[in-house]
Amino acid sequence: MKPLLSAFALGCLLLSGCASTSVQERRQAAAAVAQQAGWQRLELDAGAFVLAAFAPAGLAQAGALTVYIEGDGAAWVDGGTPSFDPTPRNPLALRLAIADTRGQAVYLARPCQYVEGQSRRQCAAHYWTAGRFAPEVIDASDRALDQLKARYGAERLELVGYSGGGAVAALLAARRRDVARLVTVAGNLDTRAWTSALGVSPLSGSLNPADAWRALSTVPQRHYVGAKDRVMPPDIAASYAAHFPADRKPEIVAVPGYDHRCCWVETWPAPPDGLPGMAAARR
Repeated sequence: MKPLLSAFALGCLLLSGCASTSVQERRQAAAAVAQQAGWQRLELDAGAFVLAAFAPAGLAQAGALTVYIEGDGAAWVDGGTPSFDPTPRNPLALRLAIADTRGQAVYLARPCQYVEGQSRRQCAAHYWTAGRFAPEVIDASDRALDQLKARYGAERLELVGYSGGGAVAALLAARRRDVARLVTVAGNLDTRAWTSALGVSPLSGSLNPADAWRALSTVPQRHYVGAKDRVMPPDIAASYAAHFPADRKPEIVAVPGYDHRCCWVETWPAPPDGLPGMAAARR
């Protein structure tokens, strides 16, 4: 079996997602995107990690809150060297959150993204490489959701995860009882199928959303996949859905012409209906 690093080398090359820009430039880019939209930055002390978040300034309290969860970010300097900081070059989930004008939306970063100084506690590279979905990562995100709910007076959550954030969103939905809907965009819903498809070692120490299918079987779901996505091929979502019984299959929507990054933001929150159903996810 090929080394684990080659999986991330592939993603790095396909996405141009290696940490070629400075951490400060990446933080400033996200801050500019947020500021232009009238959003403000928050920091949430979530146990093992401090998590960054963005929300509209003056966001009113409401019964329902949509939380967008970021992807894996700039995990690698190159194909074989983990980055010092996983802050994304392109905060796609933040852009999706800002584009969502349906109601109350906020954005939650992953551990060690957009934080510095003492807020970088526990920031070992394991947590944005092989252990990116480790139990302690999900625990911290779970605590962050509790804080966001309390801050904005929400009773129900809609979780929207992009790429690796889709795995986090699914794992959170599996353990919580307040998630009204789970949505993913190019989400990593079956890490075992993903590493197997790429012919690389498993994500050691990480949880797999597909293993939580029983807990997720009662959660309304919609999973968007890009028909041209080479980073997260449509077969990954199909493998996830195959765990569910016939009467509990989650909805998979494969969108023609879309890949891992194009063209979700431009059409959000209503991408083309595409090719719904499991057969479409395999095309």
